Amino acid sequence: MKSKFLFLFCLTGFFACTDLDETLNDHLTRADAEAYLNANTDVNALMQGAYDGLRGPYHGPADFWAAQEHTTDECLGPTRGPDWDDNGVWRSLHDHTWSAEHSFLEGAFNGLLTQVFTTTNVLSFNVTPQQAAEARFLRAFHMFAVADGWGQVPFREPGGNLLEAPQVLKGSDALDFVISELNAIQNDLPDGPAYKANKNAAKVLLMKAYLNKGAFADRKAPKFAAADMQQVISLADQIIGSGAYSLDDSYFDNFAPNNDDLSSENIFTAENRGGSSSANVRWQWYCTLHYNQNPSGWNGFATLGDFYDSFEDNDIRKGTDYAGMTDVSGIRAGFLFGQQFDQNGTPLNDRKGNPLSFTKEVSLVETGNNLEITGIRVIKYPIDYLSGDNADNDLVFFRYADVLLMKAEALLRTGGDGLALVNEVRTARGATPLGSLDEDALLAERGREFYYEGMRRQDLIRFGQYLKAWQEKPASGDERLLFPIPASALAVNPNLEQNPGY
Repeated sequence: MKSKFLFLFCLTGFFACTDLDETLNDHLTRADAEAYLNANTDVNALMQGAYDGLRGPYHGPADFWAAQEHTTDECLGPTRGPDWDDNGVWRSLHDHTWSAEHSFLEGAFNGLLTQVFTTTNVLSFNVTPQQAAEARFLRAFHMFAVADGWGQVPFREPGGNLLEAPQVLKGSDALDFVISELNAIQNDLPDGPAYKANKNAAKVLLMKAYLNKGAFADRKAPKFAAADMQQVISLADQIIGSGAYSLDDSYFDNFAPNNDDLSSENIFTAENRGGSSSANVRWQWYCTLHYNQNPSGWNGFATLGDFYDSFEDNDIRKGTDYAGMTDVSGIRAGFLFGQQFDQNGTPLNDRKGNPLSFTKEVSLVETGNNLEITGIRVIKYPIDYLSGDNADNDLVFFRYADVLLMKAEALLRTGGDGLALVNEVRTARGATPLGSLDEDALLAERGREFYYEGMRRQDLIRFGQYLKAWQEKPASGDERLLFPIPASALAVNPNLEQNPGY
C-alpha cells in the first residue's frame, strides 16, 4: 500500500498545475491512475489500519493518556532515586511546568494527527457508505482529542494537495466540524459491536462535543448554553432508551481480558486480540506494580492520597478481589494500599526485605529508604495472565456510566436535577447515595468513576478546577489550559500558531 500511496502522492503533485485531460506519456491520465489505485487497493485493509491506529496515541503510558492523567489530581509518576527520572518528563506534567519541547506532548500531537491523516486517506478511495461513515467517525474522534489538548487541528479534505500545508481548524470551528461530521454519518454507521465505530458511539462523542463546547470556546471561564445542554440530554435519552446497555454489577468486568464478552456498559473500545494482535495494554499494570509482585512491575505510577480518600470503603471502585487475578497473584483490582500479599495470603516484602506496604505519602521526587513503597498503586485493567505481552483487554473509550453522568451534568447546568442519575451509578458501585448534588460533588463522582481512563484533564477544565493547587502541584497559569504546538509542526505548517505562554 505504501508504494501505491506514494504513487498517488506524486501524481497529485504532478497534476496540481496540469490540465486533467492531458495525457502522461500519451497513454496515462490522472483518471487512469486513480482508477488503477482504486481497483488495486484493499479498502478493508485500510479500514483495519484505521482501527489499529486507536492503539497508538491512546494505548501507551507516555502519550495522550499521560497528557490527560499525569497533569491531574489522579496520577503522578514520582522519581524514585535513579528510577523514573527521565529528565523530569513525568514530574513536569504533574506540576504543570512542561516546556514547549516536552517529548510526550509532541509525540501525542504528532500521533493523533497521524491518525487524522490515516482516516482521511481511507476516504480518498472507493468506499461504501458504511466504510466512509466509520472512517469519518474515527477522524472526528481523533480531531476532538487534538482540539481538546491543543485547540488547533490541522486538516485537509480527502484528495487534497499534499504539497500544500493543511488548513487549521481552531477552537469552536474544530468542534463545529466534529459535530457536523457526526450528525452527517449517523444513519450510515452500524449498530455495533463496541470495537467498531457505531451509532451510539457517535452519539456519545456528540454528547462530549456539546458538553465541552463552552469550555473549548473559553477555557478560563466556560459558559454552557442551554441549547447545548439540551442536546446532551436528548442524545443521552436516545442511548438510555435503546435498552442496549446497563451498569455492570462487577465494575472491573468493563476492563477485563474478556471485556468484549463480559461488559454490558462498553459503547466504544479499541479491540485487542490476546496473544495475536494487540497493543500495549500491559503497561496499565507494569507501570505501577512493584518488582516483587506478579507480574514483576516497574514500580512507577501512583495515585494521590487525597484522591484515594475521596472514596468510601464500601465503594467497589476503591478495591476488590477479582477472580482470575487475586487468586493467581494476590493482586486486587482498584487501588493497592497497605500491605500486599501473594495468592496464598503470604505478606510480600520489598527488595530490601521490608514489608511491601504501599503508603499514601508520595512526592514527585522520592528520597530516603522507602522509595519502593511510596504511593498507592492503581490496577484499573485486570491482568491478563494467559496472553503474555499481547493482552486481550480491549481499551475502553466510552461507557454507559458516562452517558448517565453527562446527562446529570447537563441537567445540573440547566437548573434540573441529575441526582437520581448519579445515585444510580453510585448504587451500582456499592457507594452510599448522595443526598444532594452540586458541581463539586459531580466532579468528584466523575473522578471516582473514570479514574485512569484519560478523562480527568478535560473534566477539571470544564469544571474550572484544572489550574488550582492540589497534592504535589501548586496553582498554575492560564497558559496550561492548552498544550504547546511542537516546533516541528510549526516549522512545516505556517497555518499553525503557537499557543499563548509558550
